[in-house]
Amino acid sequence: MYIQSDRLEFRSYTDEDFHFLWSLLADSEVVRYIGKGQTRDRSEALEFLYWIYRSYKENPQGGLRLLIRKEDGRRIGHAGLVYQNIEGIDELEVGYWIAKEFWGQGYAKEAAVALRDYGLHQLDRQRLISLIQPGNKASQKVAQHIGMSVEKEIVLSGKNVCVYAIEKEESDGFSDF
Repeated sequence: MYIQSDRLEFRSYTDEDFHFLWSLLADSEVVRYIGKGQTRDRSEALEFLYWIYRSYKENPQGGLRLLIRKEDGRRIGHAGLVYQNIEGIDELEVGYWIAKEFWGQGYAKEAAVALRDYGLHQLDRQRLISLIQPGNKASQKVAQHIGMSVEKEIVLSGKNVCVYAIEKEESDGFSDF
């Protein structure tokens, strides 16, 4: 899987990226709307990295990829296409996390556009989703920006979650500007 955008390069995690991943998982503001909204200690962060590695083996075209800013090579977050089972249906989720110091600079939107285009056109998926908790206004804006709309609300890991979705035919001709 190779994806890039104007300012970002997506690359697979390596062991050398562990401390950056742990910094994301240990930041209460970054994980506030992720899963159960709880930070993770070192061993839990390591298990998360192992989960990422397993996802690469199970789905080489998906998984969370590190976001590298092209201008200076800095890690700014991660994003990817992640399989989710929602009410018995296998879905492909556009997911994105940006480190707090890079919030508000359009990186999540840029990554989400690249993932939407890759998923719908390179992988020829007919549908993509994003799972977003109701309080996460920034992620809701990103999902709307890439043409997604709320389909339903479900409970996942004990949290209310909105399922945003886009169908391939809805995305045709969609402008990102």
